Amino acid sequence: MSESTLRIGLVLPDVMGTYGDGGNAVVLRQRARMRGYDAEIVDISLSDPVPDSLDIYTLGGAEDSAQRLATRHLQRYPGLQQAAGRGAPALAICAAIQVLGHWYETSSGERVDGFGLIDVTTSPQDKRAIGEVATTPLIPGLSQPLTGFENHRGGTKLGGEATGLARVTRGVGNGVGDNLEGVVQGSVIGTYMHGPALARNPELADLLLARALGVDSLPPLDLPEVEQLRRERLRA
Repeated sequence: MSESTLRIGLVLPDVMGTYGDGGNAVVLRQRARMRGYDAEIVDISLSDPVPDSLDIYTLGGAEDSAQRLATRHLQRYPGLQQAAGRGAPALAICAAIQVLGHWYETSSGERVDGFGLIDVTTSPQDKRAIGEVATTPLIPGLSQPLTGFENHRGGTKLGGEATGLARVTRGVGNGVGDNLEGVVQGSVIGTYMHGPALARNPELADLLLARALGVDSLPPLDLPEVEQLRRERLRA
């Protein structure tokens, strides 16, 4: 992190912002500021190269055509891969998981090469997963249920280098019969949960923030409205 400002990369919101996932960057910025850190969002559009110098990166969902545009852009400008290689945390939502994997198939059966940052492959499933999803986290630093809204047809298979973010208690998750949701590999965390995911899961937001800030933990925030939102969504 720079000495004065936490820089949060919002990657390709012009093509990977279909489901409001840009809100994850806003949540990170606000939770950092509420603890006294200066923080800013750096928008990275299709007209920009992807810098490798930011402190944390967020990527959102997209439809097939936009997903292909994003894939080509990230292959051309490998700043995200370079940043992840040095340990900068990245949050990948839905289609972004597929883009970061080895390959994904579109709904029409076209196979598109990703760039292999995470060890996953994705193929269309017979039935689209739409609705609330709840999970039990599987990684250190997370103890509370994760909740979100899934809307995808892709089934994502994890390779040997990747592990699941969580185990599904309600909903579909990765959709390949292993009862897992999301992916974790190195500094990358991926999930199919929209919502935005970090608004609904403050513990996950703070885990990513702590990693970006280079601290073991962050002081808690007293935000009753966030806890009320979590209770409502977990009941949904």
